[in-house]
Amino acid sequence: MSLSTVPLLLALAGLALYAVLGGADFGAGFWQLAAGRGERGAAVREHAHDAMAPVWEANHVWLVFVLVVMWTSYPEAFASIASTLAIPLFIAAIGIIFRGTAYALRAGTSRIGELRAVDTVFGISSVLTPFALGTVVGAIAAGRVPVGNAAGGAWSSWTSGLSLAVGALAVATGAYLAAVYLAADAARRGDASLERAFRVRALVAAVVGGAAAAGGLVALHADARSLYEELVRGAGLPALVVSVVAGLGTLWLVWVRRYEAARYSAALAVAAVVVGWALAQQPELLPGLTVSQAAASRDTLIAVVVAVGAGALVLAPSLALLFTLTLRGRLGYEDGEPPAAPSVVRTLAAARTGLLARVAGACLIVAVGFLTLADAGWAHAIGVVALLACVAVGFRAAVPTDIEDAEGGP
Repeated sequence: MSLSTVPLLLALAGLALYAVLGGADFGAGFWQLAAGRGERGAAVREHAHDAMAPVWEANHVWLVFVLVVMWTSYPEAFASIASTLAIPLFIAAIGIIFRGTAYALRAGTSRIGELRAVDTVFGISSVLTPFALGTVVGAIAAGRVPVGNAAGGAWSSWTSGLSLAVGALAVATGAYLAAVYLAADAARRGDASLERAFRVRALVAAVVGGAAAAGGLVALHADARSLYEELVRGAGLPALVVSVVAGLGTLWLVWVRRYEAARYSAALAVAAVVVGWALAQQPELLPGLTVSQAAASRDTLIAVVVAVGAGALVLAPSLALLFTLTLRGRLGYEDGEPPAAPSVVRTLAAARTGLLARVAGACLIVAVGFLTLADAGWAHAIGVVALLACVAVGFRAAVPTDIEDAEGGP
């Protein structure tokens, strides 16, 4: 594996995470839109809203990550995609903005009419955004994004049968993931009524999602025959098999009410779709442009890989803690009552110490990467600064809190 491929693998990992985590958020918005009226509909909307509350913005980290890695590591390909597909990307951005605004405004509603209007905007945006992003993927897969600034058709590039099919698939998979996750949440909370409601939705969404995937294969056969052959007979076949098996497994797990296991199999089924597309399309990013041809300079690629590694050291533990608290509601004490809650000062001090240790580790990764792998002078300068920061922050993290307190420190 060459260096030029590494950032693309990181971007694909981010895309898979966004499809699984962000897709479920969009799917929850879909179920809010389709909840219906009356007390039962209100209960469905409230459950979907409450389940998203801790993570509703956190999952957009993955979209930002994918965009930054792509425009830094493959600028020519990114410029071609962004200029040709400016319209669906703009629609997706508008959907994200309206969705976030509606979510924030929901807490300030005081009348039923206001709440209904806000939920409607939120639901429509939750459908529009994944559909637009799906058409972008479909346009790239269909080979309708030529290399060059706005070289493809402003409308024809993303309105082909394949693009529309992938857009519909994005909406369907989001609804499928959300239904599985929300059924699991309802079961964990002991709400039998909502568990039954989302169990039925999960089963229906699984069938609809499978039909949408089959429709996507038909559209792929018509619009991108070579990609279709690679997917069903070539490099993408293992991922396709994994997706089908995981999807069928999820259907069975939901049927027997094994929701926690269904969470992971559903996520695997969707992530495998992204992997299969990538395996089938490689080594080309765009028609006539391979990954190695599109890659930026060696020092730039090293900078991206090092920055991602350092950032992951800081970000990953925080996201893991967030999802642990969201799914469990606690950090997992085994038996008996949890220990008495520490004071606010001690809690903040412990959190600060852990963060400082991770920042010191991130600085060390940056220092080693830029000083040993990169050749440019600017990279070595960054490496020296990072090494000094590692020493300073590491020393600060190593100083015990009680010594700081004794000396009058913070």
